[in-house]
Amino acid sequence: MAKMLWKPSEEGIKNTHMYRFMNFINERYNKDFKEYEPLYQWSVDNIPDFWASMWEFAGIKASRGYDEVVDDPQKMPGAKWFSGARLNFAENLLRFRDDRVALVFQGEDQVIRKVTYAELYKEVARIAKSLRELGIQVGDRVVGFMPNMPETIVAMLAAASVGATWSSCSPDFGIKGVLDRFGQIKPRVLFTANGYWFKGKNLDSLERISSILKELPSIEKVVVVPYTELEPDISGVPNAVFYRDFKASGSNLEIEFEQLPFGHPHYIMYSSGTTGLPKCMVQSAGGVLINQLKELLLHTDLKREDTIFYFTTCGWMMWNWLTCSLAVGATLLLYDGNPFHPNPGALWKMAQDQKMNIFGTSAGYIAAVQNAGLKPREEFDLSSLKALLSTGSPLSVEGFEFVYREVKQDLQLASISGGSDINGCFAAGNPMGPVYAGELQCRCLGMKVEAFDENGKPVRNKQGELVCLAAAPSMPIYFWDDPNGEKYHNAYFNVYPGVWRHGDFIEINDRGGVIIYGRSDATLNPGGVRIGTAEIYRQVEAIPEIEDSLVVGQDWKNDVRVILFVKMAEGHELTEELKNRIRTTLRTNASPRHVPAKIIAVPDIPYTLNMKKVELAVKKVIQGQAVLNKDALRNPESLDYFENIRELQED
Repeated sequence: MAKMLWKPSEEGIKNTHMYRFMNFINERYNKDFKEYEPLYQWSVDNIPDFWASMWEFAGIKASRGYDEVVDDPQKMPGAKWFSGARLNFAENLLRFRDDRVALVFQGEDQVIRKVTYAELYKEVARIAKSLRELGIQVGDRVVGFMPNMPETIVAMLAAASVGATWSSCSPDFGIKGVLDRFGQIKPRVLFTANGYWFKGKNLDSLERISSILKELPSIEKVVVVPYTELEPDISGVPNAVFYRDFKASGSNLEIEFEQLPFGHPHYIMYSSGTTGLPKCMVQSAGGVLINQLKELLLHTDLKREDTIFYFTTCGWMMWNWLTCSLAVGATLLLYDGNPFHPNPGALWKMAQDQKMNIFGTSAGYIAAVQNAGLKPREEFDLSSLKALLSTGSPLSVEGFEFVYREVKQDLQLASISGGSDINGCFAAGNPMGPVYAGELQCRCLGMKVEAFDENGKPVRNKQGELVCLAAAPSMPIYFWDDPNGEKYHNAYFNVYPGVWRHGDFIEINDRGGVIIYGRSDATLNPGGVRIGTAEIYRQVEAIPEIEDSLVVGQDWKNDVRVILFVKMAEGHELTEELKNRIRTTLRTNASPRHVPAKIIAVPDIPYTLNMKKVELAVKKVIQGQAVLNKDALRNPESLDYFENIRELQED
């Protein structure tokens, strides 16, 4: 039985948007819900009523209402949402135009910039006018190769206001990584900064942009934001113009928001691309808007007076998610750089100084803070903090306990899980409910999520495939360059026809909590028993001598054996004594099946650009297969360590 670590007070519950929404449903549909789980069940049993209620509760701004919520919630892919409605994504995010601070930006250089809602509207108006003057029209692609800074959000909103489709990569992507993405969608305008900061270094972007443009002839204009230098030399970049010169003049411009269908293509997101060219997932303006507002208002309890932060780059969906907080009127904190620069307390100091209410980060960051020996609650005033969000990979039980012990006791810790595919979550936080160690609090409202066993049947208290049995508005409307829908179908629907198979290995318990065990395509099958990799990581990474680890299944003698690779913490070696301790820990705390056949030290662990471990690529390497797209990795050279390891050829 998982340990309860926190529960909200009665007063706290009644102050949440979720509680207000529950009463809104009770009154409208003559219900008497008092807790989350019955409300959730109603939301997936009555999908059109739920999303119609969400439209009203979130105050979606539309110039024309909808004729029908959804044509068929069982139709996946291809369900049509809110037909007849006309709206604009940017207009919904720019509904507030007052002097409240909208954006606070801080980079590694520690210079803090603030932008009010009124200033943000004016800035978007000027860039939008310039895009129109350039001839940018509905459906054109505008892209960003930008740090997480205010101008990135301005460019996205300006593009959205004229009906263009936005896509972005962070500036740490290599040339091929950018071309693999933008080369497919043929954008007309590219926004970039001249460079970015990382670990105190000023890194140049313009040289890479020049190389990228040679292979990207669709780009007509490159808009350069000076960031690491006041007057960078842009003469080597074809069709380049400074942001300040691109921006239209005029102080009281009104934005002409194009009124577009709910299903208008707004974002193009990308799969990780480790098995070939990244898939380009096209998502609708209305679908992303209503789903992210559901998650921000109900599951995160974001309020107008809140300050919200997510540690993210513009290449990760959490940037898109954070940006939607503008529609709530909150203050967004943007950070560019290494979260441990100039020291491990950098983000906690920002949380203190900016009176952060919601701190979003990754499980990997929490583990790194823990390993660094930092005790944030002793060093910083975190009295404003009401919620900590974690995603990217499963947060271990130890990670949960660390947060309550060393960050704050009275805090909602919401481990959340979804993907770029839906630009949102399948499971997330519930501000009305308790937090249990190692568990995501709930399945998200309106998301008909189940765990399927090997026979394709829903199970409780057992591990299974994460599936979604009904359509949701933020699922992709289509994949780019996929005229017959084959790529889209093969990505999610080729295992269970008509059912979304997400690729995560999960367990749903009797109280509705969700445990994530890692990617199902990386699931281990020793002796035919399925094991989630997260179960092994949780035990191994709690051992202080180990900095990081990666586990794969190696095909061996008509079975699969578990291979554990470890990156040692500084000053430590992998001794036989330590190997035995690892084996004992896994045998005792997990099971004998979790004990690896081999434990091997490597200098580094490979990660994607979005900081996910790449078990599949390593499995390919150790089995002598080619890894097609190393440019999708943050540290591609690390794969070399896994080639021709003699130990893997031995019993």
